[in-house]
Amino acid sequence: MASAPQQQSQLPLFYNALEPLSSEAHAAFHSKQMDRAPFLINQHAIPVTVDEFPLAQRFMPIVFTAGDDSIPIALMGLNEGVNVFIDDEGKLIENNFYVPAYVRRYPWMLARLRPDAQELSLCFDPTSEAIGNFEDGLAMFEDGQPTAFVKDILSFNESFEQAGARTNNFMRELKELDLLMDGEVSIQPDGADQPFLYRGFQMVNEEKLNEMRGDQLRKIQKNGMLPLLYAHLFSLSLMRDIFARQVQLGKMPAPQLAV
Repeated sequence: MASAPQQQSQLPLFYNALEPLSSEAHAAFHSKQMDRAPFLINQHAIPVTVDEFPLAQRFMPIVFTAGDDSIPIALMGLNEGVNVFIDDEGKLIENNFYVPAYVRRYPWMLARLRPDAQELSLCFDPTSEAIGNFEDGLAMFEDGQPTAFVKDILSFNESFEQAGARTNNFMRELKELDLLMDGEVSIQPDGADQPFLYRGFQMVNEEKLNEMRGDQLRKIQKNGMLPLLYAHLFSLSLMRDIFARQVQLGKMPAPQLAV
């Protein structure tokens, strides 16, 4: 039988609570498709995995969070509370856009039910409007067994966890190579008295990358890191595109604000 929803002080981004999926407690539950994501309206940075770099870099800048436990994030806006790809109702402004897997995963995730548990259990956020005791939608269970829909959800979340492990390995190697540096982007729009300066993130030091020893370079070529590093570097040119979108949407930032 499922335990009660767990309110945790440090739940992942978007999640308000976690409840393990149970064939007993949720036998009549259904999931309905949502055409909007209100939780994204004011979110400007989304975690991404290295598997997503090739696609995400076409639409959003990919940078790394500050601090020792840095992770890659895709910027949907340059300022806190600004998302230039989502309207005020939580709908995508344009269809030609890559939605990060972290967003598509919600309200599901794999989690340990106890700190000492070895296995991950499929859980969901019970505060989400997408899952509940509805009469319509996609059923969670049939005859006490998970439906194909739930099996697909589980498979997606398992793939996401595996991509997360690959991302952790990538970040560990990146740190060992000492290739990250504090990032800074200065944008001087027409008519502005002073530039808009963005800090508070990390980026790859391209100069260090170009000066790497032959053995190190061969290693990151062989393990697949090199194209991912360049995907990140190429994506940085989109900073100015995101800024222009903010201006176009009337969400002009104040000078000297950090990402």
